[in-house]
Amino acid sequence: MIVLEFKLKGKTEQYRIIDDMIRTAQFVRNKTLRHWIDNQKIKLVDLYKQCAVVAKEFEWAGKLNSTARQASAQRAIFAIQRFFANCKAKKPGKKGYPQFKKYTRSVEYKQSGWALSSDKRYLTFKDGFAAGKFKLIGSRDLHFSAPTEIKRIRVVRRADGYYAQFCINVERKEEPVSTGKTIGIDVGLNHFYTDSDGETVPNPRYLRKSEKALSEIAEASFSEKERLQKPEKGDRQVRKKTSKG
Repeated sequence: MIVLEFKLKGKTEQYRIIDDMIRTAQFVRNKTLRHWIDNQKIKLVDLYKQCAVVAKEFEWAGKLNSTARQASAQRAIFAIQRFFANCKAKKPGKKGYPQFKKYTRSVEYKQSGWALSSDKRYLTFKDGFAAGKFKLIGSRDLHFSAPTEIKRIRVVRRADGYYAQFCINVERKEEPVSTGKTIGIDVGLNHFYTDSDGETVPNPRYLRKSEKALSEIAEASFSEKERLQKPEKGDRQVRKKTSKG
């Protein structure tokens, strides 16, 4: 299984609809968990039936594709199974009792409720929310993946926009080629690593470079702030004359 990610380009109204889709997915997940808390003797498989119950009880919840509702219920089931596994393994400390979600940032579709354009550059959501068509922006190519290989699509909301993650069922086989040579590597501070042949790779020092860059940005921002706050020549005299008048 590999995951290919693309940024979704659409209109502001379309992004608002995606927010509604994400909130609905969170609602279905929490309702499924609440049903389990109230009926803990119920089989976990029966929790999937809550998807249809919620869709009938709340009309707006029925707008979300049925597979997306099932994926949301599955999240609650996974949380319950993880809790039981921790209890069975007698994990020390907290066992991770399932909690209600407040800030869900994604909604997941299976193999329905969406469609790719013929050139595989546009993604259209076809459920009741009708979010419409989005342009896929990214460096990866979906032309090598058949629609039947795309098992899930996850729509994720981030600070810089909305993204679609395509979960593709592909077997990746890389046959290792043995060179018959053995080499030792020593990781250090002065050098990133030194091998047994004496070759060294310099330490990239990402933290120091990032700190220096942040320091330069902070100094530039402070200088700009001082420049904006500094009164221009003649401003004080104008204020004096205005107050006297």
